Amino acid sequence: MRIGYILRESFNNLRRNVLMTVASLLTVTLSLALAGAALLFRSSVSNATTQFRGGFEITVFMQPDATKEQVDSVGREIKSLPEVARTRFIDKKEALADIRRLNRNRPEILDAFPEEKYAPVQWRIKPIDAADIESIGRRFKKRAGVFDVSYARSINTILTVTGWIQNVILIVAGALLVSAVVLILNTIRMAIFSRRREVAVMKLVGATNGFIRLPFMVEGMLQGAIGALVSFGLLAAGTSAAQSAIRNSTVGLLKQFSVTGGEVLSTGILLVVVGTLVGAVGSALAVSRFLDV
Repeated sequence: MRIGYILRESFNNLRRNVLMTVASLLTVTLSLALAGAALLFRSSVSNATTQFRGGFEITVFMQPDATKEQVDSVGREIKSLPEVARTRFIDKKEALADIRRLNRNRPEILDAFPEEKYAPVQWRIKPIDAADIESIGRRFKKRAGVFDVSYARSINTILTVTGWIQNVILIVAGALLVSAVVLILNTIRMAIFSRRREVAVMKLVGATNGFIRLPFMVEGMLQGAIGALVSFGLLAAGTSAAQSAIRNSTVGLLKQFSVTGGEVLSTGILLVVVGTLVGAVGSALAVSRFLDV
């Protein structure tokens, strides 16, 4: 069996059945584009969650009149904790500068810190895992010389919610991929059903099952690959536009939801592989029912 014959027959079939070919391509393109969009959205949520984890800090405010021994004792304990990635000491001068910078439009607060001696020194703690923030923060609440401990008390709730969101999106993406496979299979089966007499004639004149099946498989593979490539192009263009809008947005939170070029490429490769395999296997299965003459 010559490869040239298989390819020639496949392209002839695509050309002779334009309407069914277009229907198959549209089905593949739209189905895989929706599934790919769900996968990319999950990646953006995952990236945002990672940045949330890396953006949280704990600030231990010492009393303005805390002794050097108390400040040093708290610092030594912080540095000894295995959950701490790094720590930084903020002296009175830097603390006063931060207060003035963050509250420049709130004179009532600025009036409470007229000099450096009123500004509390601080220990700023960066945990290795954001989930440890609450346990670290509670540890220093009642230490001698500590005025207050500031940290995001809702961090565990945030991490739990984003984890659930990622799982739900993954389930939706999986359902869309399954739906895409079913739609593609049904479309291919309809296309081959319209040519069942052609298959029967070939079988009656002595053509083997493999001789009949291969052109249909190549045809389905081409439809799946082309549709997947088009959906990849649509996703890439849509992702680029969305990333541009996010970068230009004035809402800081939105800028956390980003995807990398590598994630777009890997999603596109997955779509092409799925589209090609489903097209080839779907055509082989669909034509098999018409081979028993």
